[in-house]
Amino acid sequence: MRAEIGLEEVAERAGVSMRTVSNVVRDTGRFSEATRARVLRAVEELGYRPNTAARRLRTGRSGVLLLAVPELSMPYFAELAGHLLREAAGHGCTLLVEATGGRAEAELEIALGRTDPLVDGVILSPLALDGEAARAAGTELPLVLLGERVHEMPCPHITIDNTCAAREATARLLSLGRRRVAVIGRQTVPYAATSATRLAGYREALEAAGLRYDETLAPAVAAYGRADGAAAMRTLLDLAEPPDAVFCFADAMAEGALAVLRERGLSVPGDVAVVGFDDVEAARYAAPPLTTVAPDKREASEPVTTLRRSRPPDSRW
Repeated sequence: MRAEIGLEEVAERAGVSMRTVSNVVRDTGRFSEATRARVLRAVEELGYRPNTAARRLRTGRSGVLLLAVPELSMPYFAELAGHLLREAAGHGCTLLVEATGGRAEAELEIALGRTDPLVDGVILSPLALDGEAARAAGTELPLVLLGERVHEMPCPHITIDNTCAAREATARLLSLGRRRVAVIGRQTVPYAATSATRLAGYREALEAAGLRYDETLAPAVAAYGRADGAAAMRTLLDLAEPPDAVFCFADAMAEGALAVLRERGLSVPGDVAVVGFDDVEAARYAAPPLTTVAPDKREASEPVTTLRRSRPPDSRW
């Protein structure tokens, strides 16, 4: 066996021409879905890896994309990365994954394409990128943003209607007869777009039900992890009038809240109803299974197709 698998071996295994294999791997030209599936199966079986350096010399493309998220330890971002990795492989691309820690300087460097000269395009989920920095981003390298649209940036942006989703989740709890509905996920740091949009939906649902917003039922959190959810839940349960329902802005925080409720001997949903956000796999195995808002993470893999079809500035390609 040759030390390195080439197009010829893949073409022979798939029963197609080398040109067809090249078209499928580069996602160019015309071919059927059946042909695409056959070629990708042969690629996987043979362990074919395109020669990145040769490809870039020939086409100006490396086939390498970069995904940058705040934290891979967060279940939502880990699952999102998994979907994007599979989609990238289906397009014959390599996807690099990087955690920014939600730091503005790291997000800006990535948005400007300054981290890796071989990267063809960037998929970025920013937390701290401010407006001034945002206006400079997306001009040197193809860029797709994920998350809340808080900046007018010259690039595609994939998001969901967080305000509507939060409003409907809160309204669901209110429809069950709950009247002390708390929220876990309010943040006070600048550019906390997820917090701001979901809190707006929560407040809209309260107003529609004739209820007053009470900030004591919305304790501030530093981050969206399990420990943050647990700490906020303890604060809520120590109130003179504890909540009878809690809407958490992330499933990880809901997991922390559930742990504290068990610790205090309270039943869910009997004593306190809990709703999360993200529909991560762990939510199905929580005790009890968590009711959660389910954004379409598979649909969020669209950035791979967008970047594959984009035409970057001449200075970069």
